[in-house]
Amino acid sequence: MARTELGAYLTARRAHVTPAEANLPVTGHRRVPGLRREEVALLAGVSADYYVRLEQGRERSPSAQVLDALAAALRLDEDGRLHLFRLAGLGPRVRAVGVRDRVEPGLLTLMDAWPHNPAVVYNRAYDILASNAIADALFHGWAHSRNLMHMVFTDPAARAFYRDWHDVARNCVAGFRLGHGAAPDDPRVRQVLTELLDVSPEFTELWAHRDARGKTLERKRFDHRDVGPLTLTMQTFDVRSAPGQELVVYHAEPSSPSSEALALLGSLAATSPRA
Repeated sequence: MARTELGAYLTARRAHVTPAEANLPVTGHRRVPGLRREEVALLAGVSADYYVRLEQGRERSPSAQVLDALAAALRLDEDGRLHLFRLAGLGPRVRAVGVRDRVEPGLLTLMDAWPHNPAVVYNRAYDILASNAIADALFHGWAHSRNLMHMVFTDPAARAFYRDWHDVARNCVAGFRLGHGAAPDDPRVRQVLTELLDVSPEFTELWAHRDARGKTLERKRFDHRDVGPLTLTMQTFDVRSAPGQELVVYHAEPSSPSSEALALLGSLAATSPRA
């Protein structure tokens, strides 16, 4: 068994790369779903023994050149490569301080100026630090929790609200792991991780996959109790003034049924008192 997070990550990643994807011949019976250790070593240009020691945790200080080769062999994207370097101690990590919970006043003003675009700011622990009125309406006033991870994995209504719950859950865990890799000693991140491992088998299963991936441009499908189905595109931005915070803004395709539903949601938000 792997004795380090680096070794565990390498083991998990090679299981997701097929020989065909790596342009390797498939011969004989294979006991593993992805690449064998010796195949990864061959692709990365290192000895099989050295790679085995990396996975087993007996080698803990690979060079940047070796990590680059492994990232290429395992077909990691930029987020996966960054996570690999962090686990090896060669990537930047955040100082061991608490999660920032203050959102700049100027950003709050900007978000409130978007009455038709739900917008939220969250931290590495996926705590919602700020939200505008229409975002509050979209997420039902955060009645279950103001932590997105808890919403997805512990709210009984989440599977109906998120029409593609499995995709949402997988992406949330991958993003949460990327933040955890940046600040593994952050007390709030560790608290949320411990809570979810204790109460959610689905989270525990996805966490074991060791996917590490930030949010990109994507669409989410909701089934809102007040306005019905919504398909929204989301854009994610790093908040430069507060490392670890991210701003997410949703919008609907113009003149679409989702645009009409979002307009109705905005009208409801404008006439509802905010907590």
